Amino acid sequence: MNIEKLHQLFLESSGVTTDTRNIKNNNIFFALKGENFNGNTFTQEALNQGAKAVIIDEESYYLNEETTIVVEDVLKTLQKLANYHRNQCNATIISLTGSNGKTTTKELIFHALKENYNTIATQGNLNNHIGVPLSLLQIKEDTQFAIIEMGANHQKEIEFLCSIAEPDYGYITNFGKAHLEGFGGFEGVIKGKSELYTYLTSNNKTIFYNYDDKIQREKLSSYHKTFSFSLSNESEADIQIETSIENEFIQANFQDSKITSNLIGFYNSTNIAVAITIANYFNVPLDQIKQGIENYAPTNNRSQIIQQNSNKIILDAYNANPTSMQAALNNFDKTAGKEKYVIIGDMLELGNEASKEHQEIINITKGFHFNKTITLGKIFYNCDGQTEKFEDFEGLKKYISQLNIKNSIILIKGSRGMKMERLLEIL
Repeated sequence: MNIEKLHQLFLESSGVTTDTRNIKNNNIFFALKGENFNGNTFTQEALNQGAKAVIIDEESYYLNEETTIVVEDVLKTLQKLANYHRNQCNATIISLTGSNGKTTTKELIFHALKENYNTIATQGNLNNHIGVPLSLLQIKEDTQFAIIEMGANHQKEIEFLCSIAEPDYGYITNFGKAHLEGFGGFEGVIKGKSELYTYLTSNNKTIFYNYDDKIQREKLSSYHKTFSFSLSNESEADIQIETSIENEFIQANFQDSKITSNLIGFYNSTNIAVAITIANYFNVPLDQIKQGIENYAPTNNRSQIIQQNSNKIILDAYNANPTSMQAALNNFDKTAGKEKYVIIGDMLELGNEASKEHQEIINITKGFHFNKTITLGKIFYNCDGQTEKFEDFEGLKKYISQLNIKNSIILIKGSRGMKMERLLEIL
């Protein structure tokens, strides 16, 4: 079946899925393969659950021409279908990547735009070679904007995702010390993330950027289709947005309007500012921008504020790298509270830089005024200059239980693989 016919079948369906647990009636099931699974083996199960058709790449699972379509490679077919669908739609594609803050920024842009336009955005963290196609296939005939998040941990990944999404606009949140192992160091991060810039400049597309970020400003100095924002009133950016912290939350002042977010940490200022910038660029009325941003509240372990018994917990356990960890600690040091505890877990995927970067975080904490800094994980455990350190969760769990922390404010942060949210049950 060629891609045009497959696309027509897609339009007649209720959407696509790659997981039999989520099949809805009339879905098309793409039988993807992984290291520990083979979607082809679920062909009959998918049909039993109401799938309209199943896309497979092993002929032994073929049933009949009405229900099973054999292709050379299921994943490549999903990607081709997404790209074809993207080019049949009228939606404007805004893609974003970066080391920190991608998902929060995506949500803020989505909330600001959807007040005035029919807008969709990447759901959850579906931002890789499978997630981006699935996100693009959420675009409907009446969709006006699609905010597509792109994640990467090695070179050429963003370049490939751009070839599928073909974005009209783009934004890079920042260049940080994330996935150093895969990218080959910090310079590799800059090179890899900048593949979004390369695509946009090569195709004469518009780039939004943070004028205050020297790396981005210099990279884009000779490109003519840019639109910038700054947190400084004295900059030469296209838009200036003043931000401050009011009662722990970030507040933005723009065109004599105060926009009070539900986000803590000054590091979120640029995330809010770019959402205002993009919505304003596309002529969303200011009162609707304000409403959209003020309606967004973080979830899923991303800078969540949780009141638990007498303690206030800042749960930032979705992910961590040296850049985001230092920003979180700096912010926590400035947060009001007499009794302050920090519980941090290992930062993963740092390769040869892991020991050095973890030791640097330990050294930084000595300059802060915390009651205790407690670490979890083998990398932190091998660092010098700390007393409360635990290799495994059971040891930490026992220690925390004995501390009997009350009337305190607690920061919890670590890489996704550390599952730091488990501490909520103890605290």
